[in-house]
Amino acid sequence: MKKALFVLSDFMFEKCYDEATLKLIHANFDVIGENITKTNYKNNLESFKDVEVIFSGMGSIEYSEEIMAISPNLEAIFYAAGSMKSLLTDKVWEQGVTISTANSANAIPVAEFTLSQIIFSLKDGWKFVRETRANRGKPDGVIVHETPGAYNQTVGIISLSQIGRKTIELLKPFDLDIIAYDPFIEEAEAEKLGVKLVGLDELFEQADVVSLHAPWLPETENMITGDHFRKMKHGTSFINTARGAIVNEPEMLEALQKRTDLTAVLDVVYPEPPAKDSLIFELDNVVYTPHIAGSTGKELARLGALMADEAMRYINDEPLQYEITKEGYEIMA
Repeated sequence: MKKALFVLSDFMFEKCYDEATLKLIHANFDVIGENITKTNYKNNLESFKDVEVIFSGMGSIEYSEEIMAISPNLEAIFYAAGSMKSLLTDKVWEQGVTISTANSANAIPVAEFTLSQIIFSLKDGWKFVRETRANRGKPDGVIVHETPGAYNQTVGIISLSQIGRKTIELLKPFDLDIIAYDPFIEEAEAEKLGVKLVGLDELFEQADVVSLHAPWLPETENMITGDHFRKMKHGTSFINTARGAIVNEPEMLEALQKRTDLTAVLDVVYPEPPAKDSLIFELDNVVYTPHIAGSTGKELARLGALMADEAMRYINDEPLQYEITKEGYEIMA
């Protein structure tokens, strides 16, 4: 059996690798040493000399040149989380280590959260929360049946990433039109997904709800500006479950101060958490949740199970389903 190590925080080890998953791994791999964490790895460097497979996750150490130099037999890393951004060095790729992540599994709860917010926003849910609270009951002069609802409305998806695509899949049962912005996608591929490609400005102008799913890259920092919010139709909503730095936050907040008809649902911000004096906490038309869209609680066990299954494909010489390449890593969120 191949020698294996667990490398992640103790908390995430307990959450991601449940009893059934650990049973499968221990039955098929020779697990050596204790769980390696950022705080104890220097006392366990000997374990890396023989390791062939690493089961990892959030709270992992960086796979630095130092770690790779003492891990000559390392063949594969199975990462029970989403992005491995900042964890992999060039040495990992130079040594030909196979990398697989549970990014697709982590996309499931994010897409589910997004779906909930899209439907709620199309029903003017957050607007009614604000107004009923202010009026201690039904808002004066408001006819509930005038709210747009989730029929023949337009949803704008920014980036046809794994999460963007999963969100589109979840939206299929609804009577909605979906437009998307993604400069890396061809029209033919968009048609297969059932979406219409438009420019970024057009998307903000046409959509009744805009949902952001782009990766945080140097090219995407501050990609969403105040002008985009000013272009939005009256009463529309913006949802961000991607990364806060993709949005020019000061410009967004300035626009939201003036456009009180708009609603921003922000599960991510930059910096995270926000400064205590941030307008995020002051503006009534900003809904802030502390990065809860991704896997939480029992959902985390899905990530470990996915990576255990992937590891079984690896040792049985079967094609991997979730392998990432160096090229894919460079544009990963």
